[in-house]
Amino acid sequence: MNLKLVNYAGWSVIAFLVISCGSSPRSEGFLAVNPDNPHYFLFRGRPTLLIGSTEHYGAVLNRDFDYIRYFDELAACGLNITRTFSGIYVEPKGAFGISRNTLAPDSGKFICPWARGTEPGYAVGGNRFNLDEWDIEYFARLKDFVSEAGKRDIIVELDLFSNFYDTVQWKLSPLYHSNNVNGTLRITDHREVLSLKHPELLEIQEKMVRKIVEELSDFDNLSYEICNEPYFGDTIALRQWEDHMTRIVVDAEKDFGHRHLISNNVANLKKKVPQPRDGVSVYNFHYAAPPVTVAMNYDLNLPVGDNETGFDGTEDETYRKEAWNFILAGGALFNHLDYSFTAGMEDGSFEIPQNQPGGGGKALRNQFGILAGFMREVNIADMKPVSEGIIRFIGQEKLSVRGLADGHRTMVYYLDGNETPGTSALVEINLPAGPYRITWVNTITGGRTVNDINGHQGGWLVLNTPLYLTDIALKVEKPD
Repeated sequence: MNLKLVNYAGWSVIAFLVISCGSSPRSEGFLAVNPDNPHYFLFRGRPTLLIGSTEHYGAVLNRDFDYIRYFDELAACGLNITRTFSGIYVEPKGAFGISRNTLAPDSGKFICPWARGTEPGYAVGGNRFNLDEWDIEYFARLKDFVSEAGKRDIIVELDLFSNFYDTVQWKLSPLYHSNNVNGTLRITDHREVLSLKHPELLEIQEKMVRKIVEELSDFDNLSYEICNEPYFGDTIALRQWEDHMTRIVVDAEKDFGHRHLISNNVANLKKKVPQPRDGVSVYNFHYAAPPVTVAMNYDLNLPVGDNETGFDGTEDETYRKEAWNFILAGGALFNHLDYSFTAGMEDGSFEIPQNQPGGGGKALRNQFGILAGFMREVNIADMKPVSEGIIRFIGQEKLSVRGLADGHRTMVYYLDGNETPGTSALVEINLPAGPYRITWVNTITGGRTVNDINGHQGGWLVLNTPLYLTDIALKVEKPD
């Protein structure tokens, strides 16, 4: 079904406003694991969920990309996370079928940690790189990127590395032997690049990590992901290398007053992490399978994220449902991969072709903003997943419910499905005796219906939803 923004009669539309914080980076507190509930974050003194819709990771390394316009759009939609790559990895035009890919800069527009040398010959035009010289312009751009994000309360998740999926990406890296003036080792097998096999190459990688960590030491709105998708190829070698690079980040920050969170990208879909990894505080998945992914790893007592979506069509409904299901299952981070952000259209106005590997656009970002606003209304530090059986549909067996609650004071639920789209449904919820305020939220428009229940005697309370298409949210509050 092609979902459009609709406004049903009798529903009031709520606009969630975002107030920019003009504080300095250190003024209110670095992004951290929330000590009161380690499944979530603490940022600038507030319990925090991270919800975003991100360009394809080239915002820093692509000179053509105007990240100010991009951040303004994220903030206007109520979103608070972006993900970006360092520049050690770059893609060719047409990679993965992505139109106007920000990770594939035009000739002369690629910028990375290393300065250009004086000799021509880089694979995509311009001079080759000098791995003994840092690019001052790059680090100024990187720091300004993080600074401008921070002014809008946006977290930057910086991927230091990315898996080289094939030789074609490796041949575009500044570390590839023909792309630099330093005579680096001729490594033809891309699977050996992110490994401990070549000390010379490893030393270059370590120096880059230490330099980036040093330059970004003072920013509170930052976390590091060691590597994007390090599970293609020799997974054993990649894990050993990832552990090594985690130790490098930890060591580089050992004398800092504050340390940044480090995440690992665990797997596509789902996988159980048997125990926390040394130095790692956040565990991210791609194309996550909520609520299974969250439930499998909830006993880590650390934030679990779904930080890349896609490869499931371009319809808004798919990714809206993934977001609500993941967050209402107890996830801490959801970040959609939004292909409507391109160089020249940093406001996210690019119309995505149907053959793209994923979706995006203004309407979907607004729907993510509804989720973000809904969750900002509760104290997330007090919330835990609701046990099955507390709430259920009546007469609709194919529908599902996810929920969080702080006991019986505040409960939030996501009802996924409607066997007859556009109609109402009956739901029953098991509640102690007392008065309650029932708020239904349209996940597409933000429209609300509010009812007060007085004199509930305890036990099952039957509720009739407003009209909705395919999914709807519910908040149940017990007055003090």
